[in-house]
Amino acid sequence: MPQSFAGRTFVLRIDRSPIDDRTTLAGDLAFLMERDVRPIVVAPTADVARMYVRALNRQTNIAVGLSGADAALLPAGPSAAVGRVQPGILLTLTEAGYIPVIEPTAFALGGGDVELSADEVAAAVAAATEAARAIFFDPSGGVIDPASQALVSELTPAEALALADEGTLEASLRAAVRAAAHGVRGGVGAAQILDGRIAHAAIVEYLTDCHLGTQVAGTVLRPVA
Repeated sequence: MPQSFAGRTFVLRIDRSPIDDRTTLAGDLAFLMERDVRPIVVAPTADVARMYVRALNRQTNIAVGLSGADAALLPAGPSAAVGRVQPGILLTLTEAGYIPVIEPTAFALGGGDVELSADEVAAAVAAATEAARAIFFDPSGGVIDPASQALVSELTPAEALALADEGTLEASLRAAVRAAAHGVRGGVGAAQILDGRIAHAAIVEYLTDCHLGTQVAGTVLRPVA
């Protein structure tokens, strides 16, 4: 594990793949934490978030479920968008050795919850916590070049956004590609789109010089102070 990852956040947007004895996610998260990496999980729905908390705690006892209302983590923005993330509760939990599992709901001041895109939540949380990596699980395993049918290994944020705007990708992959680009432009070190069903998918690219799936990395646009 590169030393520069110590003390840094990894944000994982999981999918609906079940956690059971055949998957390695719980062990992967424990492996990262043993190396002082601080994972944050974003689930696709509130129900899946609660399922993952229960499943992880059967193995780890350190998963904590959060909604957008908890500590005003995810205030609702206009048009069901993510407002300004309040990362204090995430930093408190990760520094204390817990794994936050976030459901994609926003805290609406007028009452009730607002459903959000899990991909957008993951990108916003990754940017707000200055994550070293954002990982998006997708059954496609990444972007496939339609001409060669080969996996596209690398995209810049500009290339990823252009590809998402073309409308040729399936909806779930298009959302992940766009969110990965926004996360990197928001300051995330790099973002991966990969198949979370692969054994140790959450850590393999951090142990080798290669990575799984499609990586989005490149120019970072930071606000002027």
